[in-house]
Amino acid sequence: MLQPLFLKPVFKERIWGGTVLEQEFGYSIPSENTGECWAISAHSNGPSVIQNGEYAGTTLDNLWREHPELFGHPKEEVFPLLTKILDANMDLSVQVHPDDAYAKVNENGELGKTECWYIIDCNENADIIIGHNAKTREELVEQINKGKWNELLRRVKIKPGDFFYVPSGTIHALCEGTLVLETQQSSDTTYRVYDYDRRDTAGNLRELHLEKAIDVTTVPHRDGGAVLKVEELENVKITTFVESEFFSVYKWDVDGGALFSFDDHYLLLSVINGEGSLLHNGEEYGLKKGTHLIVPVGFGEFEIHGKCELIVSHR
Repeated sequence: MLQPLFLKPVFKERIWGGTVLEQEFGYSIPSENTGECWAISAHSNGPSVIQNGEYAGTTLDNLWREHPELFGHPKEEVFPLLTKILDANMDLSVQVHPDDAYAKVNENGELGKTECWYIIDCNENADIIIGHNAKTREELVEQINKGKWNELLRRVKIKPGDFFYVPSGTIHALCEGTLVLETQQSSDTTYRVYDYDRRDTAGNLRELHLEKAIDVTTVPHRDGGAVLKVEELENVKITTFVESEFFSVYKWDVDGGALFSFDDHYLLLSVINGEGSLLHNGEEYGLKKGTHLIVPVGFGEFEIHGKCELIVSHR
């Protein structure tokens, strides 16, 4: 009998990280500089481990290879998505990611990285960097070389509940005091453009990747293709944020008991607030803030009971 696959996250220490992942979700984090929770990951730099059922102890990358039937016998060689929660205790570096074609040639076959952000929480008057003001690549190079960051970078004010689609080629950065759920292609390739002249723990300036960054940056900047569609069903509000070639992302606001059925897709579910339970074939599985799971293909109908908010995605 098919079961939901509950996952144990992997945590990453970052120079800009903090302790919010522990405070908000009760996670056991490795240090006071924990920046990333790789919540649903099959990437070789941090694969999640299945916690329940017959596949308990198996990493998600191995499950993808050994049991493709759970995922609808996909054509992709690697699990295509990666769900993270990011604690930006300080500003992240200004960065940009390549697309699939560039990464395949220049990053040993790695996927490109289109991503999106759901703002779980943020400081009052917080902002993000998304996009740039250069009209030509020559202007982009000039402003980078002269350090004209205030002229070059576009800053956008944010609030909890905001959503941003960040295609490959978009210069971007999360800024101080922001807690974000990120859905992205399964890639760990980042080209740093600017890092505020910060030094690492050894006292060295952090590496920049200007040549590759300039190569892949979209000029002029184009805003991403997020859509916002809200559907009110019985005991659930479903918000569609984006439906792209890389992923579709939704928010489910459950209040009571809601019925779902997705036979054609495997689903990635992350509980970002509240608690409840998932009911399927007479079995009940607890859900709480910080729980992450995959519903396999062919799972059939299931119910979610309680009062909770989930970010849901699929390929």
